[in-house]
Amino acid sequence: MRVLVVGTGIAGLTAALAAAADGHDVVVATKSTIGDTATSHAQGGIAAVLAAGADARAGDSVESHVRDTLAAGAGLGDRRATQVLCESADARIRGLIALGTRFDRVPVAEAAAAASDSAAPSSSPASTSRPEGPLPVPEGDHLRQLARGLEAAHSHPRILHAFGDGTGREIQRALSDAVRAAAVRGKLRLLEHTFLVDLMLDGVPTATTPKPDTAASASDAASAAPRVVGAWLQSAGGAGCADGASGTGRADGRQDDAPRPFPADAIVLATGGAGQLFAHTSNPGVATGDGIAVAARAGAEISDLEFVQFHPTVLAGSGGALISEAVRGEGAVLLNDAGERFLVGVHPDAELAPRDIVARGIADEMAKQGGRPVRLDATHLGREFLERRFPSITARIDGSGLDWSLETVPVTPAAHYLMGGVVTDLFGRTSIPGLYAAGETARTGVHGANRLASNSLLEGAVFGHRVAEALREQARLGQRTLGQAQLGQAQLGQAPRADPGSAHGLAHEPARGLGRVSDVADSPSPDQLQCSNASIRAFRPSSEQNRTDVGQRTASDAAPAFSRAALQTLMWANSGLHRSGAALEDAKRVITAWAGDRDAAGPDSSVADREDSNLLLLARLTVEAALTRRASAGAHFRADHPSAREPHTHTHLPHLERAMAR
Repeated sequence: MRVLVVGTGIAGLTAALAAAADGHDVVVATKSTIGDTATSHAQGGIAAVLAAGADARAGDSVESHVRDTLAAGAGLGDRRATQVLCESADARIRGLIALGTRFDRVPVAEAAAAASDSAAPSSSPASTSRPEGPLPVPEGDHLRQLARGLEAAHSHPRILHAFGDGTGREIQRALSDAVRAAAVRGKLRLLEHTFLVDLMLDGVPTATTPKPDTAASASDAASAAPRVVGAWLQSAGGAGCADGASGTGRADGRQDDAPRPFPADAIVLATGGAGQLFAHTSNPGVATGDGIAVAARAGAEISDLEFVQFHPTVLAGSGGALISEAVRGEGAVLLNDAGERFLVGVHPDAELAPRDIVARGIADEMAKQGGRPVRLDATHLGREFLERRFPSITARIDGSGLDWSLETVPVTPAAHYLMGGVVTDLFGRTSIPGLYAAGETARTGVHGANRLASNSLLEGAVFGHRVAEALREQARLGQRTLGQAQLGQAQLGQAPRADPGSAHGLAHEPARGLGRVSDVADSPSPDQLQCSNASIRAFRPSSEQNRTDVGQRTASDAAPAFSRAALQTLMWANSGLHRSGAALEDAKRVITAWAGDRDAAGPDSSVADREDSNLLLLARLTVEAALTRRASAGAHFRADHPSAREPHTHTHLPHLERAMAR
């Protein structure tokens, strides 16, 4: 079965490796390079309760991890999904170690001593520090146990780290190495500098398409719903091209290549979140919400976009250099201009309160002191400990001209993680047959209204692997999106012909489809897709799917000229940490005007233009979701409705589309 995985973070690469091991014909695509992901930026660690006997710490349990996760989610987490997440942690950690991930370790005696200490935690944040030990030891050294750290809102030290604050980078290295090795052996194909433009669908969406709550419902939907038959991909240059271009644009200033069709039986969206919606973010530049936007245009169910988590501590003036939650877990505290620990009066857990509370507390304190950043004080931890435990953070702070072992450092909140996304079941299936989502792109239900620290890497590993299980089942049931006859005609990278007389064949223009595959005589191989400059006429900019608004367009109101920076500034000010009905309505007016003025992306549009269109769509959906949820909940704070009094329900895209049509 032909599987296209879009995205190369922990979720996408886990799914790709498992699917390739099952014998699927796997192609992995990323718009940048394999290592340019949010995963590689993750510092805090990966939360996991290992099986009995796997570590020496006492008192923790899977059920405790479940309770902590649901508590952080403010009553909107899905217990079944959370149970799956926490129960699967042991297997996924073992899998990462088997791939060569080098987690930090401590001597067994030291781990046992720390375990006995954990039975009586102190109320003082400074005393919650746990020994993390030296850098990892070689494999096979059974005299050391995995080191565990404590982070905010966790009841036990259960956070695994690698190279101190380099957890994501080490996991990314191990997965990337495994994928490159698989590509060399011919087990899969890797396309870097290849952008996902849109999905190709066969069939017309119906209003009765069921939600993918179970395997049965997802299977039942197959006969009634449109199916994925491929995707439109666009080369953005790269080192493998003759002209030597690299990155997400061409070095010689020419436009990126035109979109090209890529037939596939299944597509896995793992493109990460949308931190680039906001003026201040810890996310890398590639986090433009492409997978979610593509799924929304195709008619997939989208939910909970109003739940955007803002990381409390980004180094002020650094352009998004995150200072991990683990720093406060080790005992660092936050101070205002007067040198006071202001969070003590905000929440009983002070600096270790859930992220949304800490972030808003910082924002409130900054407002009281004229917008000046608050200060993070880690001086009592000492230079030797900070360099060993947080080498990357220490290097960044040193580079800014500060020494955090001797002085406090300025910090501010920044957009960090999106809890909402493409709705999936427990195996990553979306409401469109053949379309899967995992990682930050997906809304699995495990995060609810607020993500628990260090659960995101675990979610990517767990549900990326479960997507592969669902692909195995899809292949077993013969649910191939192109049909057996068409599959017999098509090779990888070739567009199958549809019967032009068929009402539901590929020649049919779907209501939300992007174009007709039958317009293309031949489409390129993956290698040609990366380098060819030939145009293609099947991409239809007039298609409903290629719009940026997904709703009724209105006459353009007075609004500033559109730019990505203008959009980010608007979203930060009107849909950031503090929201209100009036501010959100103003943002909606401006975004609607921008959407009405922008031309639909066409065959000649650059990758940057398409990213802007995706961000504009997600901005509109996020603002509408925030307007729809009037009461505050978790990371969504309405200053005009600060108390959560509404029923614990979720906002879904079909409802948002009706709202925007009014």
